[in-house]
Amino acid sequence: MPKDLRETDLYAPIKALLEGQGYEVKAEVGAVDVLACRPDSDDPPVIVELKTGFSLSLLHQGVARQSVTDAVYLAVPRGSGRRWLGALKQMKTLCRRLGLGLITVRLADGHPEIHLDPAPYRPRKSAPRRDRLLREFARREGDPNTGGATRTGLVTAYRQDALRIAAHLGEHGESKGAHVAAATGIARATRMMADDHYGWFERVAPGIYRLTPNGRDALS
Repeated sequence: MPKDLRETDLYAPIKALLEGQGYEVKAEVGAVDVLACRPDSDDPPVIVELKTGFSLSLLHQGVARQSVTDAVYLAVPRGSGRRWLGALKQMKTLCRRLGLGLITVRLADGHPEIHLDPAPYRPRKSAPRRDRLLREFARREGDPNTGGATRTGLVTAYRQDALRIAAHLGEHGESKGAHVAAATGIARATRMMADDHYGWFERVAPGIYRLTPNGRDALS
């Protein structure tokens, strides 16, 4: 992207895009970069804020302009490469949540592309994700973690179950999975020992497991 790029380089393509949709377009009206109105129409005015790249200040400008109209777009030059496409994807997500539109302009030929129109944000709720969270909440004993901690070393309900299984093996020695499940109340005890997520269990015979040295260390 050219080093001497200016916001004014975006104006002509944006103006042509809006005029093609029947708007009358004027620049630098008050604090607004681009203001477009349809003559003899009750349609809300369209505002476009121009910037040479994605930035937090651009988002702030867009949100501020929503006090004037719901039809607010952000416009930036179109870049290239995987890194830029990743930034575009993230910006689209933010704009969608904020109810902002997003336009890019290919400076080589002045081609504008509307990636997103302004619209109220209505997040889709994920019932499976909600149910997983609630199941974890219900199964976890107490509140063993501190909010804001890193994911490493967090105590989950699964880890608590694994520790109860390890404690049973530590006390009773190698045991059948069915006996461990009955004694601990953990119905999936055999599956957990077979999966051996933490490296605490080893199978010594079909359906029979014992603690590994790592398992004994975990108990201590």
